[in-house]
Amino acid sequence: MKSRSKIFFWTLFDFANTAFSVIIVTVIYSKYFSNYVAGGKKWLWGLAVSISMVIAALLSPPLGAIADVSRNRKRFLLIFTLVSVICTALMFNVHKGDVILGLVLFILANIGFEAGLVFYDSFLPYLTEKKNFGRVSGYGFAMGYVGALAVLLIVMVILPPASAPDYYFHIRLSFVVAAIFFMFFSIPLFLFVNEPKTLMADKGSYIRSGMKKSGETLRALFVHKTYPSISRFLLAFFLYNDAIITIIAFASIFASNILKMSDDQVIYFFVIVQSTAVLGSFIFGIVSDHIGPKKTISITLVIWIFVITGAFFVQNVFQFYLVGLSAGLSIGSSQSCSRSLMALLTPKEREAEFFGFYDGLFGKSSAVVGPLVYGIIADLSNQRFAALAIGVFFVVGLILLQGVSVPEVREKDIAGKAEA
Repeated sequence: MKSRSKIFFWTLFDFANTAFSVIIVTVIYSKYFSNYVAGGKKWLWGLAVSISMVIAALLSPPLGAIADVSRNRKRFLLIFTLVSVICTALMFNVHKGDVILGLVLFILANIGFEAGLVFYDSFLPYLTEKKNFGRVSGYGFAMGYVGALAVLLIVMVILPPASAPDYYFHIRLSFVVAAIFFMFFSIPLFLFVNEPKTLMADKGSYIRSGMKKSGETLRALFVHKTYPSISRFLLAFFLYNDAIITIIAFASIFASNILKMSDDQVIYFFVIVQSTAVLGSFIFGIVSDHIGPKKTISITLVIWIFVITGAFFVQNVFQFYLVGLSAGLSIGSSQSCSRSLMALLTPKEREAEFFGFYDGLFGKSSAVVGPLVYGIIADLSNQRFAALAIGVFFVVGLILLQGVSVPEVREKDIAGKAEA
């Protein structure tokens, strides 16, 4: 199969899984659970996000290492995808007051979603050359936002007015729609994208080998400092990704509680945000291949700082839309360029293992602090100050990122051959 076809089928998984991200984490379930199921206790939603991320963070590095030595990336990805899909569909049974059920199902679904990304991201180095990492990663995120647009439009069709007697039935039905969408469009990856050819440990010992390898990598990164640039990048990523995940988790709650936006307005808002996110992923993916992912990430973090400042001062829906447009441009690009930078820095034959640390220990665990900080500050004061506090994560992450040294040969490879 041609490389372009494999890349397309790989990006379809981004198209698929964003249904979970946008409907469950960002737009519908987050607000439904926080305001309706949990009676307005925002800290409970922050706790749910944090717990799921802690578990995913602990699982990801050893799972990544195991996948590297067992050639089972697709199998692990399928298992975690099924966990996420099934638990998402079961959220249909979460009613007002079902806090424990709502928490457990979301935690399991989010673990499946987040842990699966370790294996999905680790396919990137085998799909294209280093000089194209930025744009191919950008294609994936862009496809993800197209998928988000598609599922939001479907949900807009099935949702009746908020005054309708069966309104919450249709809200819960949207969770089933997200699950079906996720499962259906993820199938092409499992059918048409080959398992990467990696070194394989003796059958029966790959779990032990993977765990041992994961421990060795952790010591190499932060004890012996064998990979100083990766260590610095992971710390920077930990901070600014924490802020991004927090914004995603609380955006619809902010819009509803601070600006009193209706459900329809919130959905329209995120349709616009997803549209600019598609554009941003494409544009910054190409920019990344010309100037390098580090510089591109720095640009997007500066945009994020302006977004947070704007969210603190916003007074009406129109102003919030302007803030959302800026956030859309930077959200996909900052995460896409981070993925391509990690792919550039990662040693060959250890992609899944290192992406286990990137997506897991530093990607998922980074989401532990932000949502809790936001939820607690929002309940003690208001969400404007909570948003401002999250801005500190962007500032410190931007500063740390400047200490990351990308090998000169690779930077030239990116900047000089991007047109290929």
